[in-house]
Parts: sequence; C-alpha cells; structure tokens
Amino acid sequence: MFDFLKKEFQILSPVDGKVVSLSKVPDQIFSNGIAGDGVAVEPAGDKLLSPADGVVSFIFNTNHAFGIILDNGLEVLVHIGIDTIDLQGKGFNRIVSEGSKVKTGDIIIEVDKKFIQSKGYSLITPVIITNTDIICDMDFRCNLNSYVKAGKDPIITYRMR
Repeated sequence: MFDFLKKEFQILSPVDGKVVSLSKVPDQIFSNGIAGDGVAVEPAGDKLLSPADGVVSFIFNTNHAFGIILDNGLEVLVHIGIDTIDLQGKGFNRIVSEGSKVKTGDIIIEVDKKFIQSKGYSLITPVIITNTDIICDMDFRCNLNSYVKAGKDPIITYRMR
C-alpha cells in the first residue's frame, strides 16, 4: 500500500573499473559474504571516492579500507585490495579523516597502483553493505561485468525497510 514511500537508493562505484561478483574476490571472507553483501570492482583508477553521502566512520590506520555511514543509516565498507593490510600503509594516501562528512564523489584514499601491484597484491576492491538488516531489497546487477566511472555509475541499488 505504501510502496511508493520506499525510495530506491544507489551506491556508486568508489573507483573506475570493472564491476564483478563478490564470488570473484580471492578471499573467502568476501567471496562467501561473511563480511556482508555487495560487489567488487577491479580498479582501473587510483582514487577511491565516497560512494554516497555520509560520514567516514573509520579508516584503517594502514589506509587499505574505510567505512561510511550513509545519511540513511546504511553502513558501507570499501576494502582496497586483498591482503593489502600487509603493506602497512605504503602505497596508500589518506585524503580525509575519520568523522569527516563526505559527499558522493569526494576523494577518500589515493593509491599508488604500480607500487601495490609490484609487490604482488591484487587491488580488487570489495564494496560491502555490512548492515543488510535495514534494507528490504538489494540489486547488484545494474552494472555487473561492466566498466564504471567512480562517483558516477551505480553498482548497488537498494530500498530501505
């Protein structure tokens, strides 16, 4: 009866690249959905942007991952690469601080892709919703297997409960 009130929201890609299923991520925590549900981006770019409006809730001290609490309460984790925590922050440049209010498309982290890849690390970037209990419908197919532009193209659409 009130379905018209359930607005559809979007999470935009945080980085230029190709959107792939989480099952393609070479880490079982992500590929098995243990950390939450979402998609991954095989990055072509070197700037990681805010995928929506919100507040940066945390940035790991190694700068390889960050979380944002969106204005509607959804929690999004962006994890840059696999096992990149082992780099201890080398190759990552933090642009904003925890607690910063960000808009869609604001730069959060810059990466030195060549350096990170030269050390043998994958930069595949899972984008995970960690509190799926507050949404009733989620769709990852909007740009699956497509090339997307950071801050412009949606990778997840969803509706709140």
